[in-house]
Amino acid sequence: MKIRTALYCLKQGLVNIKRNKLFSLASISTIAACVFLIGMFYTIVVNFQYIVKSAEDQVGITIFFNKGIDQAGIDAIGAQIAANDKVANYTFTSAEEAWDIFKVEYFKQNEDLAEGFKDDNPLANSASYTVYLKNIEDQKSFSDEMSQVEGVRAVNYSEGTVSAMTSFGRLVGYASVAIIVVLLAVGIFLISNTVMIGISVRKKEIKVMKLIGASNIFVRAPFIIEGIVIGLVGATIPLVLIKVLYEKVVEFVMQQFSALSSIIVFLPQSTIFAVLVPMGLGIGAGIGFVGSILSIRKHLKV
Repeated sequence: MKIRTALYCLKQGLVNIKRNKLFSLASISTIAACVFLIGMFYTIVVNFQYIVKSAEDQVGITIFFNKGIDQAGIDAIGAQIAANDKVANYTFTSAEEAWDIFKVEYFKQNEDLAEGFKDDNPLANSASYTVYLKNIEDQKSFSDEMSQVEGVRAVNYSEGTVSAMTSFGRLVGYASVAIIVVLLAVGIFLISNTVMIGISVRKKEIKVMKLIGASNIFVRAPFIIEGIVIGLVGATIPLVLIKVLYEKVVEFVMQQFSALSSIIVFLPQSTIFAVLVPMGLGIGAGIGFVGSILSIRKHLKV
């Protein structure tokens, strides 16, 4: 397509928008609503997934040793843990450290009560490794592997927690896809109706263009441009709104629930919008393009 022809098609597409102000505004509003809902849903979902992933990263597997094991045996077990591809990181807790932690948690403000034990550590056999995996779903298989290692007395992990987190993550994923598909379908339907109005208004003009030999691309292009422009404008508005709201909501939640700051962790705005902006603009333009194509194929014999 020549530059002059492309500019003409662009001009006609913008003229169509201006000519059908009411329907164009309705389409922009509809796409804005769709992109806003998709954007908000995406923002909520990725933050939920981030919170769940952060919680998963804190779910560890505790490995206890046989009574009387020496430091060489403990180090050998640690070497096997480090060599396992499923492991993200791990920490070692000595019997003395385990007792110190227990005293703080159990005796709380009455740590003097622990003085009765003096040098007698009741958790003398509680030295352990705490292992964090890259994927929480690997906890069972990893636990089974480590149970067979020489010198390992017990391997503890929370099977119920793992199952619940895995199921929740999958549910969120399925629900996300279903809702986004519905919103996209609604947007495409409404933009196609708007483009159809433009086609009806210019039907005689289009017929004349076809009679004098205008190509199919020449006839279709203005309507496709119209749909894409409407889609981009409709997508830009909610993206700006979501950006403003995200800052306010995060600030409000962190102030109101400061006690849960270690659990409720939000993704940085830059991380969210690095994906959301191109996705939102792509959805807007895509809805406009597909809606235009469907209308043209249905109502134009070109």
